[in-house]
Amino acid sequence: MKIIKFILCLLFGILFVNAGLDKFLHYMPIPEMDAEIIKIGEAMMTIKWIIPLTGFIEIVGGILFIFPKTRALGAIVILPVMVGIVIHNIIFMPSGLIMAGILFLINLWAIYDNREKYRLLIS
Repeated sequence: MKIIKFILCLLFGILFVNAGLDKFLHYMPIPEMDAEIIKIGEAMMTIKWIIPLTGFIEIVGGILFIFPKTRALGAIVILPVMVGIVIHNIIFMPSGLIMAGILFLINLWAIYDNREKYRLLIS
């Protein structure tokens, strides 16, 4: 079980580090998008700081998520981005909802798995 947990967390972390780096380096191909999604992307581009901030959070959160010692912090750092991804997929891209849902469940599982570490914050 420990190896499966490590592999899941490693893949999750790498996925977010990759997504964050792409926001700065633009190396992944952009798939076909309908007009509504293009409009949202253009609106986000007008707010100059939102894409770099999201990329930075994805990189930092992904790195933190990989290592067991910092995974609890990484899971919390990534959570707002993950919620945004799930909501975006529900509203605009239902075809990606399965993948987003799996990633969201991995994130929630990591939070649950580290619940003892959070108790100090809320007690």
